[in-house]
Amino acid sequence: MSDPHVVIVGAGQAGLATSHELAKHGIPHVVLERGRVGQTWRARWESFCLVTPNWSMRLPDQPYDGEDPDAFDPRADIVGFLERYAVHSDTPLREGVEVTALDRTSGGGFRLNTSAGDIDATCVVLSVGSYQKAHRPDAAGSLPADLLQIDVGDYAEPSRLPAGPVLLVGSGQSGCQIAEELHESGREVFLACGRAPWAPRRIGGHDLVWWLEESGFLSVPVDSLPASARVQANILASGHQGGHDLNLRTLQAQGVNLLGHFAGAEGRRARFQADLAESVEWGDQRFGQLKSLFTKFATEQGMPAPDMPDPAPLEVNAPEQINLAGFGAVIFAGGFRPGYRSWVNLPDAFDELGFPLQYDGASTVAPGLYFVGAHFLRTRKSSLFIGVGDDATIVADAIAASP
Repeated sequence: MSDPHVVIVGAGQAGLATSHELAKHGIPHVVLERGRVGQTWRARWESFCLVTPNWSMRLPDQPYDGEDPDAFDPRADIVGFLERYAVHSDTPLREGVEVTALDRTSGGGFRLNTSAGDIDATCVVLSVGSYQKAHRPDAAGSLPADLLQIDVGDYAEPSRLPAGPVLLVGSGQSGCQIAEELHESGREVFLACGRAPWAPRRIGGHDLVWWLEESGFLSVPVDSLPASARVQANILASGHQGGHDLNLRTLQAQGVNLLGHFAGAEGRRARFQADLAESVEWGDQRFGQLKSLFTKFATEQGMPAPDMPDPAPLEVNAPEQINLAGFGAVIFAGGFRPGYRSWVNLPDAFDELGFPLQYDGASTVAPGLYFVGAHFLRTRKSSLFIGVGDDATIVADAIAASP
């Protein structure tokens, strides 16, 4: 590979959008992808589908091109959208090329060690997504070594797990969706719950995401939010079966066993904190905040106030211990953390949580290094289809304007 001016690492929605915007400026570049286009989507579990409606699946100069904008596409259709976009944009793409290290060169540029050889570039855009490194609680190491323990990225579908009940640790979007799927397959499911916001799927004739976008919730700048927001769960909802409510109340009503935070194990005895009520209350408070925001927005627009009844009380009678004898697996669904430091040899370019130190996608530590698609990069929607195009445009414009 000849050395291009710009190297983009990652061919998901962020990398492809950035490539499309760089091409408008006539900037030579290449997109390196360790797998295939949309590899992160390809690796999701078999029944995975969008949580946001199809109409939100859009990129620069490419709106949603399917037949049902209000549905929720499965992973194969998500990948298909990205593949079509790459062809439409004539993306200079190299699939099957893994970047193993990124270093500064003495001349002020960058050197990328890849499975296809070293590449030097003036600028590098890291578009490797938000889900780089699965997060497990420190107490995970206390579980019995002979009990199958996997992360969400290793889950495929219920029949691939050994027989027996399943313990899910983490009640964000993925944890709740998998808990529902396992329960529907006939498994007994125990869900160790953390804090997660929730809201109804449909509100006043519109999808939840319409309200989040139109009310400005998704466009709130990241510097106005607490740092902890970056590692909190996304709003609970599901796109399965045409889209439906999914939260701790719906799961309990189905028969999923709710527990507090996982606190560790002693032999086959798993322990849990007595904090389920606090987690439920935290989620209900976030619901109340959304209700207030949506009501304010509706009033300003001359719309009827959204119909969002207060939640019914949730019976909290969670055991603080369970016997794991006979369990088939433990699935960790406690979210993800950035993994840049494992291969980007610029340790000062990231904060204590591993997120890039940047402004509008440009590193404030390493000139010429950029980020697109990172969680909460500029706004709440920076990693979503609906928002990544805005960030890609800003970064491409900055690269075009640089010396």
